[in-house]
Amino acid sequence: MPIFDFRCNACGQQFERLVSAASAPSCPHCGAVDLQRLLSLTAPQGQSRQVVAQARRAAAREGHFSHYSAAERAKLPK
Repeated sequence: MPIFDFRCNACGQQFERLVSAASAPSCPHCGAVDLQRLLSLTAPQGQSRQVVAQARRAAAREGHFSHYSAAERAKLPK
């Protein structure tokens, strides 16, 4: 089931919902079913390595090395 972004035409609130093909979502704020489906942003492609590397650098700055293997710890800047 995909996640879609919606905007309620009654109250103007924007929200996400996990929607199957057979279901009709309703607004969580006012309960209206008159919704506009919006284009959702996708995850940036090819950047997961950079995100992981950035998270590991942040962990290294904070001194969290418990999830690193010995080979990875050897590569860290001293």
